Amino acid sequence: MKDKYKREFDYTRLQIKILFALIGVIASSFFALVLMYFLHWNSIGGRWITQITGDILRIGFFGALNIYQLFFVLLVLLICAGLLFVIRAFLHYVTKPLSDVEQSLGMLLIDNSEEIRLPEELTAITQRLNDMKQTLERRNLEAQSAEQRKNELVMYLAHDIRTPLTSVIGYLSLLEEVENMPPEQRKKYTHIALDKSYRLEKMINEFFEITRYNLQQIQIEKTNIDLYYMLVQLTDELLPILSSHGNTAVLHADEELMLYGDAEKLGRVFTNVLKNAAAYSFPNTEIQIIAQKSGSDTVTITFQNKGDTIPPEKCAAIFEKFYRLDEARTSDTGGAGLGLAIAKEIIHLHGGSITVESREYITSFVITLPFNHTAS
Repeated sequence: MKDKYKREFDYTRLQIKILFALIGVIASSFFALVLMYFLHWNSIGGRWITQITGDILRIGFFGALNIYQLFFVLLVLLICAGLLFVIRAFLHYVTKPLSDVEQSLGMLLIDNSEEIRLPEELTAITQRLNDMKQTLERRNLEAQSAEQRKNELVMYLAHDIRTPLTSVIGYLSLLEEVENMPPEQRKKYTHIALDKSYRLEKMINEFFEITRYNLQQIQIEKTNIDLYYMLVQLTDELLPILSSHGNTAVLHADEELMLYGDAEKLGRVFTNVLKNAAAYSFPNTEIQIIAQKSGSDTVTITFQNKGDTIPPEKCAAIFEKFYRLDEARTSDTGGAGLGLAIAKEIIHLHGGSITVESREYITSFVITLPFNHTAS
């Protein structure tokens, strides 16, 4: 891992480039110092230039010396200016990669597909910036998709709430207005109003579920759990839902099977998965629940139902928040699309995993949890 990190951040080219530039600055400075030495500090050079100047201009020694001194001062100033220019160019040369990186950082916030390009000696940074850009773009798309699904969900829930509410008001109005209504008809209207009220309550609960999921962090409190008894209790509690579709749940598990986790939260996970299996099973089919040790330190719980095969792309998105398989969203089936998303988070908080596989009309949800059994 350490070697990979070093290779990824190899700045040898940049270091060589800066080294050669620095050698150039040092060489220029050394040349200027040598030139000044021979022109001034070395008296031979000074006398030689003074003599040549006097011969050319046909003036005396002191006149030529004054001209030489003026020339020397100008030469020193010119050399200093040249050195300043070279140093400035060198600093610009050294800091230009940083400027390129700074401009590239701004591209991270721009929503386009243009690839970030930097000099070859900054290949490592280029790769990392492009990776970051792709990650940010992907997260932005995921956030937009989640927000769109949430908005659609709220819109559908609002529509679904309005429908049963209208029915409840209508039937209650009839019951109030018609005093001599036959008992059988009154019972029928009362039953319909009550049924619609339950549906309305479910919709309202889903609104609260959305709020809780977005605003609260799920906390877990682990205890020793009798997993076999929990699954038996689960199938008993969901018997009315299973029976309404003609389905049955068949449990295959060791009666001594135990687990260490949050009983309430895991119960919610198993309930959500079993409800999902019941909702998408063919009528009058069995749902298999298989719980077993899958090693010395893990337990696997599989929920297997027979129904329409789920396409691979939908299997990949099934645990996303607000995602539902039945995109038509009939008012009689399905929930807010939070059940499996919450289940995944709870399983991850337990250090486990949850996956789904669907082929040849068989869909399997596989939950793997650490054993962590501490009971005596």
